[in-house]
Amino acid sequence: MMHGKYFDAEGRRRFTPLAIAGMVVGGIIVGAGLAFLFGWVVMLLWNWLMPTLFRLPLIGFWQAWGLVLLSAIFFKGGGSGHGRGHRGHGRGKGPEWRKEMRDRFGRPEDKAQDPADRPEQG
Repeated sequence: MMHGKYFDAEGRRRFTPLAIAGMVVGGIIVGAGLAFLFGWVVMLLWNWLMPTLFRLPLIGFWQAWGLVLLSAIFFKGGGSGHGRGHRGHGRGKGPEWRKEMRDRFGRPEDKAQDPADRPEQG
């Protein structure tokens, strides 16, 4: 008998290929709908606030999407390939590697500070 996340207790598949294809198509439709909604919201917010506050021109849907894309590149670092920044940096490295890095660079709290170098309190 096969058990696991793809088979039930009797050994049958949990999802048929048709169900999986339906999930993929549904995910694409939902993703496209959310993308349209997000661009539309950016366009409405821009056209509501920016002309009044900064005397900037009104923009269309595709210009709003250009702003979304540009902000993603600026704020997410676009093209890094990781998609989530540098979270988990150093994970998956062995304990020897971590010890070597600790010995090489140390930690700020590990470095003893000379009392003469401390700023005066008071």
